[in-house]
Amino acid sequence: MKKNLICALALVFLCGVVFAQKTKTEKPVETPTTVTPETSGPDINFEKTVHDYGTIEKGANGGCEFEFTNTGDEPLILSNVQSSCGCTTPSWPREPIAPGAKGTIKVHYDTQRLGGFRKTITITSNGKTDRVVLSISGTVNAPAAPAAPAAN
Repeated sequence: MKKNLICALALVFLCGVVFAQKTKTEKPVETPTTVTPETSGPDINFEKTVHDYGTIEKGANGGCEFEFTNTGDEPLILSNVQSSCGCTTPSWPREPIAPGAKGTIKVHYDTQRLGGFRKTITITSNGKTDRVVLSISGTVNAPAAPAAPAAN
């Protein structure tokens, strides 16, 4: 019984090895590829994608701007601009940006929160680059304590 089981398993293994081998050795026929022209359309190009506030005091102006240009040949539409958290508020142009025209995404960070921060703003558009991620970072410190008056 044991001998029959071992023979059966060996037969299954050999069949698997034999049928797993490639039998076709012919080279596949290559079809010539056609070069398609680069597709036209809108494209978004930012002057900068990172803004570092450095070290700022609590309550300081947390605003910054990211300027972009539509480098494509069709109107650019920003369908969504979303920040990574509620402490960062973006605002953006809702109307289409003509080819060659510039636009600005304004970002405001809530500087009432102390400590280091690193946040992202994701831009979704109809451009060739349909998703761009901007980032802001910095450190918010407590305001310096006023100096004590000198004793006379």
